[in-house]
Amino acid sequence: MNDDGLKLEAREPSVSAGGEREPEGTRTHLSDVSFEALIEEQLRRMGENPDRPGLERTPKRVAESLRWLTRGYNASVQEAIGDGVFEEKHDSMVLVKDIELYSMCEHHLLPFFGKAHIAYIPDGKIVGLSKVPRLVEIFARRLQVQERLTEQIASALEEAVEPRGVGVVVEAYHLCMMMRGVEKQNSKTITSAVRGLFRSDPRTREEFLRLVLSPQFIS
Repeated sequence: MNDDGLKLEAREPSVSAGGEREPEGTRTHLSDVSFEALIEEQLRRMGENPDRPGLERTPKRVAESLRWLTRGYNASVQEAIGDGVFEEKHDSMVLVKDIELYSMCEHHLLPFFGKAHIAYIPDGKIVGLSKVPRLVEIFARRLQVQERLTEQIASALEEAVEPRGVGVVVEAYHLCMMMRGVEKQNSKTITSAVRGLFRSDPRTREEFLRLVLSPQFIS
């Protein structure tokens, strides 16, 4: 029900026996219903009583939580990087490793979480180190699949810095596999995206993967 106690209907206006459509406004359309009311209805359909103690404020909390978890829709790469690109004559690999990421699987709306490892080889420009995790946040804080997330991060860095090569590895645990379905709690999904020298030069790719997969590379 919505805030006025009306039953929610997601269907198109119905057609009467005489073939006439019901007048507009006779049904409550989902676009006119608050986010909180939709969550309240969801609780009812799960068999819960949203009016009981403990759930009274849950619709508001869940709505606020989902807005936060998907805030990447309101962010852009340009805003995140800003003036954080600098002219610099550095032509060796730059790697930012173990960037924590939290996202939502678009198939089941369940979280997946893990780490991103991002490297690039500059071609006259470098990006501020803090900007790299910001790129991850922009795309992770949307409904995602890990494969697309990995490619989006690589494309954004490539466009922003125009480097000689980009390498991205994402490793994550998916609650849609751990809590439901096959229920395999120890499985990890690893995806990669390589561009430029990371794709064409085996030695560059090997160095990148060695640094990423090594538990400790600083002596």
